[in-house]
Amino acid sequence: MSEEAQTPPTRSGFVAIIGAPNAGKSTLVNRLVGAKVSIVTHKVQTTRALVRGIATRDRTQIVFVDTPGIFRPKRRLDQAMVTTAWGGAQDADLVLVLIDAQRGLKGEAASILDKLAEVRQPKALVLNKVDAVKRDTLLALAAQANGKVAFERTFMVSALTGSGCDDLLDWLAGTLPQGPWFYPEDQISDLPMRQLAAEITREKLYLRLHEELPYSSHVETEKWEERKDGSVRIEQVIYVERDSQKKIVIGRKGETLRAIGEAARHEIGAILEQKVHLFLFVKVRENWGDDPERYREMGLEFPG
Repeated sequence: MSEEAQTPPTRSGFVAIIGAPNAGKSTLVNRLVGAKVSIVTHKVQTTRALVRGIATRDRTQIVFVDTPGIFRPKRRLDQAMVTTAWGGAQDADLVLVLIDAQRGLKGEAASILDKLAEVRQPKALVLNKVDAVKRDTLLALAAQANGKVAFERTFMVSALTGSGCDDLLDWLAGTLPQGPWFYPEDQISDLPMRQLAAEITREKLYLRLHEELPYSSHVETEKWEERKDGSVRIEQVIYVERDSQKKIVIGRKGETLRAIGEAARHEIGAILEQKVHLFLFVKVRENWGDDPERYREMGLEFPG
């Protein structure tokens, strides 16, 4: 028998993770990929566009699609995010429906289960944060969800600790279709580094100004210069909608902006494995939430 005939075939596919805001989607993607590819904050609806994280399990390449949290949209940006999330589910080979086990089937989670009938792809239920919930409650929650939707499998995980994640990866590796890999073996995300760097700065912005700053902020990487000494110079602009927001981001004597920049520079440098010189600027761009160009920059479709 030839060596080619003995080699098991490769598998690959796209797995969309959908759920309510703050169900733990980004934390789960980062855990399954084994590296940070999606920003995580305690602020809901942090993920705005589709972020793809790539994991390899045996001979299977699993491309996880971290989607924005699904909620009742109030603004144009909200509508674009929700549309993007459902679009990510419709385009995937398989859909993981993530439910926060502590919250149960309330609010957005219940609405998502009701709408899943429109998604034809195979679906698996993933109950997250199970380490904080009693077993009887988990079993009742799983039964309730499976009574609403025909899930292929149910998994109980903790994205924070990694409990249950190996079982989920093993199942995905054996379930996705046979086919060639979409990305090189060592690639963990399809997000360009310029965009990932902007996302990291946005994360630090939200972590620092959780209650003070509304969602009317956006970060763009405007310049990226590889220097002869092996370091990289990055210039980013934080866009806000009003002067009052600009003052909040800069802070007293520039302290807040310096702290955000320091945290972002440290993390970007760790990912790049090179010294980073990061320069942050804050600009007011009124009503950027109605600007189609900003949506394209974020990878979202502009709602008409």
